[in-house]
Parts: sequence; structure tokens; C-alpha cells
Amino acid sequence: MAENNLQDQLYGFLKANSAQAFPAQTLVDGLRLPDDNAFTKVVQALAALERVEKVKVNEAGAFQYNADKEGVIGEFRANERGFGFIRYDDNADDIFVNPDNTLFALQGDQVRVKILNKGDGNRGPEGQVIEIMHRSREQMVGEFKLGSEYAGFIGQIVLTDKKFATYDFLVKEGGMVAEDGEVVVATIEDYPSLNTPKRMTGTIVQKIGFKDAPGVDILQIVYNHDVPHVFPDDVLEQAEAIPDHVLDEEREGREDVTDQPLVTIDSIESKDLDDAVTVWRLDNGNFHLGVHIADVSHYVPEGTPLDQEAYKRGTSVYLTDRVIPMLPRNISNGIASLNEGVERLAMSAEMEFTPDGTLVNHRLHKSVMRSHARMTYKGVNAILDGDEETRAEYRELVPMFEDMQLLHNALSQKRQERGAIEFEAPEAKIIVDPEGKPTDIELRERGTSERIIESFMLAANETVAMHFDLAKVPFLYRIHEAPDSERVSKFLDFVKALGCPVKADPQHIKPADLQNIHKYFAGKPEEQMVSTMMLRSMQQAKYSDQPLGHFGIGADYYTHFTSPIRRYPDLTVHRLIKWYEQAGLGNEAQARYRDDLPVIAEDTSVRERRAVDTERDTDAMKKAQFMEDKVGQEFDAVVNGVLKFGMFVSLENTVEGLIHTSNLTDDYYNYDESHMALIGQRFHHIYQIGQPVRVKLIRVDKEQSALDFILVDPAAAPITDIKVADDRKGAFGGRGGKGGKGGKKPNQHNRSRQGDKNSKKGQPTDHRAPKQDQKRRQQHK
Repeated sequence: MAENNLQDQLYGFLKANSAQAFPAQTLVDGLRLPDDNAFTKVVQALAALERVEKVKVNEAGAFQYNADKEGVIGEFRANERGFGFIRYDDNADDIFVNPDNTLFALQGDQVRVKILNKGDGNRGPEGQVIEIMHRSREQMVGEFKLGSEYAGFIGQIVLTDKKFATYDFLVKEGGMVAEDGEVVVATIEDYPSLNTPKRMTGTIVQKIGFKDAPGVDILQIVYNHDVPHVFPDDVLEQAEAIPDHVLDEEREGREDVTDQPLVTIDSIESKDLDDAVTVWRLDNGNFHLGVHIADVSHYVPEGTPLDQEAYKRGTSVYLTDRVIPMLPRNISNGIASLNEGVERLAMSAEMEFTPDGTLVNHRLHKSVMRSHARMTYKGVNAILDGDEETRAEYRELVPMFEDMQLLHNALSQKRQERGAIEFEAPEAKIIVDPEGKPTDIELRERGTSERIIESFMLAANETVAMHFDLAKVPFLYRIHEAPDSERVSKFLDFVKALGCPVKADPQHIKPADLQNIHKYFAGKPEEQMVSTMMLRSMQQAKYSDQPLGHFGIGADYYTHFTSPIRRYPDLTVHRLIKWYEQAGLGNEAQARYRDDLPVIAEDTSVRERRAVDTERDTDAMKKAQFMEDKVGQEFDAVVNGVLKFGMFVSLENTVEGLIHTSNLTDDYYNYDESHMALIGQRFHHIYQIGQPVRVKLIRVDKEQSALDFILVDPAAAPITDIKVADDRKGAFGGRGGKGGKGGKKPNQHNRSRQGDKNSKKGQPTDHRAPKQDQKRRQQHK
């Protein structure tokens, strides 16, 4: 039973019997779940309902519907026009809140909402904010401007975060003294209210540097997202006390695998090497695959300052020319980095696969290892491509790399057979000079070695997840749930209109169904458009204590085990492996982490999204800066988003921008929501996702990471016979916030959940929507 369905069942029962309280065991017995861990799952679901105050616990420990708290709890997503949406459930429609009912909530605030109407097939639910439970922001960041027209204030701060750009922030006396043009951090002392709905006030608590100083632009984004980036003294002291080599006593209880031909394969610039691999052929013809991961948990004991800081960060953050590491560098680049020729402590997953990629045996254990070579993707690709010089340099390892390729091919074929969906979206690397100014944008090439490592990391992550799911013990998983049936249905209608023969059932969609659609359009002009729409129909990957599988890669079992240097969930998984090895799998052992895992899953999912947003905003800002001296130049581009107010385009170097409808001067364009197209009223020119266009850059705003383009030759656009109604009388454009579509009033919003794409080494692409949509909609509307 899915996690949310179980919560819904329990909540519905308790609400229907609101006068009574029920012990957990009574609820378990009533549900009659055919699962040895039924009690655990029910208790976890009840705990989740209690956290959002839908149920309460009486003095006897029994659970009861919480009639004292009205409404639902969710996150407020603000629109610059004053209205907003509440996101409270991944599987439910967002709740629309009109400007009079926001209670002046700000972007990201946790709020309690009273449902005013539940909506219908054409209209989503509408609600009213009745309580602001937690403020998402306690500080604001921006450029200080000396002087103010308001009495009692010494100046104001120009806020750099687009979500708050329409607010005034007035600075009181009593804080730090800043100079005009300095970028500062200020505490919020007065939030928007009835008398001052667009104003905040506070005092300066930190100065970052002058606006144009190198690195300050990125620091603004870091502070705006509240990313911890300075290690406290006690954390550094603990890290510095760790020896820089493996001690003799640390080898006890570990398997010595130093004689195995382990190698690391990473990008040239990588300094935190947390995985080493090896492959050889067994006597029976099968493949042995060893994935050996740095044992970070050995150096980061639970509950210590180092552990608490790692949990607070959740993940390393990669920002163009710098990394904000989860752990201090003497750990991430030192004792926990699997550097060539030195002994390191590891957690090992050793697996046996048949020649067709079927797992037939596996073993998880602690080890001591030594990397035999620090390989790069470029070097291994050269070997596999037949480069004689590189093959001669690594002649002893060449046969292993060739076996690696064979095993990867088998594993990849297995994933294809089960319906895994692989998108080939281009990734860019922004090159900057010593001052942080971007000088070039290079497209990353994904060769065979990158795919080999991805296959091996996938195999290890799946194997570890399978091991503990079959053991039926509390564990931490990486999940990607099946898409919402309503969104899938709309997507299937969309591809049917393009001529794709579809037999999939929206209520029971399978990865193979979407894979077949993806294959049908491969190489066709509509391929990018269909890929984009497919991504938008999917849910966002996250962490969970429930083994719900990973839809995008077609895996029944999945976790994150392979990157503990940079991801806290992986660190947690290592601890769980060690704990069950030490304490066994009994009830007492299971109780140790049971209650903590749902919280760890939720918190690390939130911190992952914070990191992705920070990385995305930094890339967008640097790309805008790179384009500043190119205003007036023409480029080839592809339409990658269409809304009522215009269309988004992407250049070959992945730079993105907007062509606003006000700049489509050859005709009046209507937005056809069913085809996601702008269609000229007189000449019937049509613009859709995936369409190539020639554009000219006319404006760059680095502060807002915004680029504006115009079409070079509108008359070259294809002509359509699609007819749409003239909607010029509409009072509103497309909605802002998450997933809105144009052409409807705000209380008639539709849903198209979006997320992001995060593809680090060893981590498969989590299938979520392209990064420009949500952010660009807000900044250009």
C-alpha cells in the first residue's frame, strides 16, 4: 500500500469516527494489511499525520482526529500579482489563494489553509490562509542604498531575490553600518501587514561585499537560499583531529581488498573521489563487479558537531567556480577521498552478474582498499575508442576496461527491457576567469566511461536497496513515484494528437509505456517537444522510508549508497548497513532508526531541492552575464516552452530567454492550451515546443537572470490550420508559480507539476521538468 494511500485511509477513518480515539494496534487490525511490517507502516503514517496536525495523540497514546485544527498545512507559492498557491500534497492539486486571502504570506512560508471550495474538473480548489505557521525567511539579502524618504529609516535594501523584488525593505538604525552599494544581509523585524502590505523592515547584521566585487554575485544567491557555507569552529576542530591516514586498529573487522585492481573514474577536476570500481570475469563466465565507496560514516560519528553540520547542509552544492562541501575539505578531499596509491576505509558492494546482466549474488561489507589508478572519463574513453598511446600507458588495465564496457552494455540492456527512460538533455559547463567572469560555455560530452560509471552506481544502489527491502527492516530509499493519472492522461492525449499510437492506461502507467513513446519520436522533429512534455508529467524524485521504487529507471528497489562525501542520505545508508550487521535484524535492532528515517527523508529532500535551486540560479545568472556583451547578435534557437505571455527559447549553448508576445509584432497571437502553441490570428503562423527559430538578443538583465529575444524572420514560421478563440478579453495571463498554464483566470488553474533536473556522477537523472519553466515564468510575466 502506498504511503500516501495509507495516510488517507487512516485520516478518513479517524475523521469519520472523530469522537473516538484508537490505539495503533486497533487500526492495524482493522486495516488487515498482509505485511509483516504492518504495525511499523501504520505507526509511521500516523506520525506523519500528527506532524501536520491532522491527528492528535491522547494521554493514553491513542490516535484521534484533530478537530481543533481546521484546514490543511502547506507551502505558499507567491505570484507577483498578489495571488498564490498552496502546495500541500504531491498527489493533489495546489490550492489557489486570491490576493485578499493570503494573510500577506511570503514565498515559501508554511501556512494553514481553510478550503473555501474543492473545485471541479475545470477549476482547482480555492482556499484562505488562516495562519502563518513558519516563515521561510528570517533574513533578506540585497544592495544597500543610503537614505530613505521614510522617517526613522537610514536607507533601503534592493532585494535580489526575484520572488521578493516587488517589496520595499527599509533599514532601521541599530545594526551594522554599511556603505552605499554594499551587499548586505538584514534580519526581518516587521513583515508585510494590512497597513504596509508591500513593505518589510529590519537591521543589517552582515556585510558581504560591494556589488561588483568578484564572487559577491554568487554569495548573494547563496545567502538568498540560506545555504550554510561557513563551518563552525567546533566542526573544524573535530575534522582537524582526524588522522590523515588509516590507523592499524581501524583495519580490524574489515576485509582487505587492497590487492584488487580498483580504479576511480571521475572528471579531471574532481577532488572528492568517493567511489572505486573493479570488474573481472569469473570461471563460470559471469562478471564480478565491485563498487567500493569511501566509508565516511567512520569519520563522522552520529550526534557530533560534524554530523550535525552535515545534516544541516544535506548535500554539497556545486556553483560554477566553487563547491560548498557537505564536509570539511580535509575529509572530502583527504582521508575520505579514494586517492591513488593510499589505503582507505570503504563500504563495499560486491556483485555477480550473468553475461546478460542478471544479478545472481551479492555481498555487502566493510573493507580496506587502495586505488590502483586515478582514471578520468577522458582517459577511459580514449582507451575504449582505441587510442594507442593511452592504451599503452594503461596496458595492464585495458582488459578490465573492456570487460567494464561489456558489463555496462548488459546492464543497460536490462534497464531498457524493464522500461527505463533515458533523456539526453545537454549539460553545460560555464568557464570563468580568475575574477569569476564567464568567458565560455562548453557542452559536456557524455561518453562511454560516464555511462559505465552510471550503470555501476545504479547497480550498487539497486542491490543495497533490494537487500534491505527483502530483509523487511526500516531503511532509507530514493523513490520516484508513478506519475499522477490526470497529468498522464493529458500527456497521452497530447502525443496521440501528434500521431503516436498509444495503448497505455493512464490509471496504470508503466515506465515501458513512456519509453515506447520516447522511442517513437526519437529522431523526429517533435522529439524535444515530447520529451519536455513527458518530463512535466512526472513526479519529483525524493527520499523516503518506504520502498516505493523508482519509476524513471524502472527499478523496484533504489537508494543512494554511492556518494556519502556529498549526500547525507548516503551517509545514513552506510550507518544502517553497519547497524544491521552489528545488531541483527530483530525488532530491537529495527527500533533504533525507525522513527528517525521519515524525518531524515523529508529534511534531506528539502535540502536537496535548496541545493538544486541554488545551483540553477547561479548558472542562470552566470549565463546572463556571459551574454551581456552579445546584445544585437543573432542565434539559432529552439522553442522549449510556450505560455500565453510568450515563448521560451534555448540556444545551442543552453542559454535560455523569452520572446514576449509584445515582441511578436507581425500578428496577434492566441495561446492554444491543448496544443501548447501560440497561433497567429491573421496569418496562422504557429510556434510550439521543439520548433527551431532564428532569434536576436535585445536585452540582458544579470540581476534578474533574464534575457529577451525577438524573432529574426517571423514569416518563416510554419502555418497551421488549427483555429483557436480570440482570448484578448481575458482578465489574466498564465498563472505564475508551479506549473501554471495561460489563458485562464487564476481560480481556473490547471496542474502540471514541475521539478528540476539534477544529474551528478553516479546518480541517474531524476525525471523532472526542464529548469527554465518555473523560474522564468515568474521573472518575465
